[in-house]
Amino acid sequence: MKLSFRDPIHGFIRADELETALIQSRPMQRLRFIRQLGLTFLIFPGAEHSRFSHVLGTMHLAGRIYDALASKSGGRLPVGPDCLERRLVRVAALLHDIGHAPFSHSAEDLFEDQIDHEEMTRRLIDTPEVQQIFATYGEGLNSLAVQQVLSKQATGTHRLLSDIITSELDVDKMDYLRRDSLYCGVQYGSYDLERLIDTVAPIEDPDSGEWRLGVDAGGVHALEALVMARYYMFTQVYFNVTGKVMELHFAEWLRASGVRWSADPMEFLEHDDVSVHHTMRRSENRHARAIVHRERYALAFETKEHLTPEERRQFADLIPQVEQRFGRDNLLVDHSAKDPHRLKKNRVLVKGYDGSLQPMADTSDFITHMSRIDSYRVYAPEVMRQDVADAVSSLLAETS
Repeated sequence: MKLSFRDPIHGFIRADELETALIQSRPMQRLRFIRQLGLTFLIFPGAEHSRFSHVLGTMHLAGRIYDALASKSGGRLPVGPDCLERRLVRVAALLHDIGHAPFSHSAEDLFEDQIDHEEMTRRLIDTPEVQQIFATYGEGLNSLAVQQVLSKQATGTHRLLSDIITSELDVDKMDYLRRDSLYCGVQYGSYDLERLIDTVAPIEDPDSGEWRLGVDAGGVHALEALVMARYYMFTQVYFNVTGKVMELHFAEWLRASGVRWSADPMEFLEHDDVSVHHTMRRSENRHARAIVHRERYALAFETKEHLTPEERRQFADLIPQVEQRFGRDNLLVDHSAKDPHRLKKNRVLVKGYDGSLQPMADTSDFITHMSRIDSYRVYAPEVMRQDVADAVSSLLAETS
């Protein structure tokens, strides 16, 4: 059996027999009940979309990017819908998020044994149900190759496939930016997807000898638009002032309740947004009530969006003084930090019209001047909001 889905971003998404069996598996079906943006639906009412729809979109885009690369690879990548490499990258994209905890990134650091969602993804792929699916429908494709691509430990041709899933130019970003933008009702995540797909290229890095995902010169502005879309989605949606305090309340409730996401994959599958929200609704903890009954802390103070390292250190140093004065339980402190890109560290090469190669970070003057998002916010109960605001302002003035 093969499935077909109608997607608001990509139109029809079609799955082969292996993909269909994986989609119908328990780890994948659980993603229907994991919201893509965690608690963001409490701020943007349309943000009800799930991890399930996102991974279908990444699978679809992985196939499209593979086809674009294969057509320019000079035979390095086989061409055709049924070739092993294309099937591999689509399945890796499909499974890349199955290890996400309830409410997605809101409390990713609460796994037992200090594992992360990527390790849980590997453990879920190793479960008997998923292994049996590969044994029945794999036709030469096995889970080990999928895990190698997802872990970025692949070499040779598979290293290029890994870039399609996880890089500065990956299908994960390509899908979630457009999907999150649509469902949040904003335009920040818009960029020229078709131009980007048309200009991606397999490029041999002269420094490492590895084939990596890059762009032709005609795609520079499309990649710039992707970076800008990501930057604005972080500043306007992912780091939204109300969304961040909801995440902080959620994390505090989980810690107070002693909740940890099980490191055992079968136990982990028992928990999703629905089960956790049900438990939260029965709690009298102040942080649970902040979410369920909208009794959230108010914003007392926020810094500018781009702190220098010295400014960041100064602000971090004064937080213990404010906590001592008002009580740790009466304050929630958010540190929102994100690089708008990592094109200097994880370089993407641009192939010029004359065949020359240059890192994207050096090609784009616009990208060169983008600075790191680095800001703090302090939240407190409404009754003490002004007192906290005055105290923080006074302490900052003393350090100036």
